[in-house]
Amino acid sequence: MNQKQIDNFFHTLSQSVKGPAKEKVKIILTGAAAGILIGGNRPSIDIDFAVTCSKNRFKDVENAIKQASDITGIAVNFSEDIDRWSQITFLDYKKHTIPYKSFGRVDVSILSPDYWSIGKITRYLNPDVDDLIKILKNNPVSCLKLVGLWGKALSKSPRSSASFTFKSHVEHFLKTYGKVIWGKGYNQGQALRAFWDVAGIKNAGS
Repeated sequence: MNQKQIDNFFHTLSQSVKGPAKEKVKIILTGAAAGILIGGNRPSIDIDFAVTCSKNRFKDVENAIKQASDITGIAVNFSEDIDRWSQITFLDYKKHTIPYKSFGRVDVSILSPDYWSIGKITRYLNPDVDDLIKILKNNPVSCLKLVGLWGKALSKSPRSSASFTFKSHVEHFLKTYGKVIWGKGYNQGQALRAFWDVAGIKNAGS
């Protein structure tokens, strides 16, 4: 998957989407495809995205997406709300996007790197870690801002086994890769305490 293939999918989709030109279908890209567009290089065989349109149009838009997938041979995962995909919430992700391109009646945005990172920390496979490192280095985000966001995502998520796993992933990432991303001035203890404080985790460092 590369940028040209991603653009071709949405161009193909725009040719199938019907309805008034002023009623745009809004797409928010996430996952590896979004990563490609913000500086990652992890191979992807599909495109993940949230889609927003009026309720009475959703079925037609869904059919158009499936048609574009058949024509281009690109698999897609889509939902009205990608927050339902995980036990760890993406918070108010719809307010944190980067405009990408308009394709006719289809407007495509990319999930901002900080909110995009929530999904990567949640899953935390080796390719996700590699992508996180590369994209956070190419799209600088303050360490305390990012760990605060991760802490908030954890605190706002329902308690589950995924909560413990997410906490472990964040702690491992900060201990192992913090200095790689934020340089010599990185303070591991401060980053961990900031995460624990926002997440509402007591005595985590004891």
